[in-house]
Amino acid sequence: MSGSQRSLAKGSAPPGPVPEGVIWLYGMRFCPYVQRALLVLLAKGIKHEVININLKSKPEWFFEKSPFGLVPSLETSDGKIIYESPIVCDYLDEAYPGKKLSPTDPYERAQEKILLVHFSQVTAVFSEILQARKKNQDLTELKARCFEKFKVIEETLSKRKTPYFGGKAASMVDYMIWPWFERLHICEITHFLEKLPRINAWQKLMLQDAWVKATYTEPEVTTGFFHLFFKDSVDATDYGLK
Repeated sequence: MSGSQRSLAKGSAPPGPVPEGVIWLYGMRFCPYVQRALLVLLAKGIKHEVININLKSKPEWFFEKSPFGLVPSLETSDGKIIYESPIVCDYLDEAYPGKKLSPTDPYERAQEKILLVHFSQVTAVFSEILQARKKNQDLTELKARCFEKFKVIEETLSKRKTPYFGGKAASMVDYMIWPWFERLHICEITHFLEKLPRINAWQKLMLQDAWVKATYTEPEVTTGFFHLFFKDSVDATDYGLK
């Protein structure tokens, strides 16, 4: 099973047992929260398979894998289930060997988590903009509010005096933030980058990251998905698949 496979929907049979030495990621191809988990899986070199779920027509069995019916969710070969993207990503970093993506120093880890709390305010307004676009509402006030949230993130990066939020190289906090920058065009806010020089430079660096490249979705494909998403189409999650 792979990320390019059609999503499983209501009425589908549950997949068989997870193979030994593999972790299953239940996801959806266009979900930024799922991309977070994918970035961590790839960065740590964890063997995994992706099972896409149709979030407009969820299989009945999926709620055993994710009680809230949300993605991402992980399942291991010994039956462990982990869900909610921050918890999924922390689990992968702590439970699997290889490069550690989060700092070991408690204070530094706390600072990164505080930054992610601030960034959650960006993602909240981001979601409001998407809903407003879906209803053809005016976005002026929402965009202004979103920019103010981005300014806080810009200031944080300026104070750190490092190219990445995590330091001299991309790390957990960078991967947790990145997926929304792939989707700025959907909210019609790519022009924000012109007024956010530190974030703009960071974005250009992230575009060169091997794992960002591996999970990157071209803007025209994302646009096609959201075109169907705004129509509540059950086919949105499989957009672009033959």
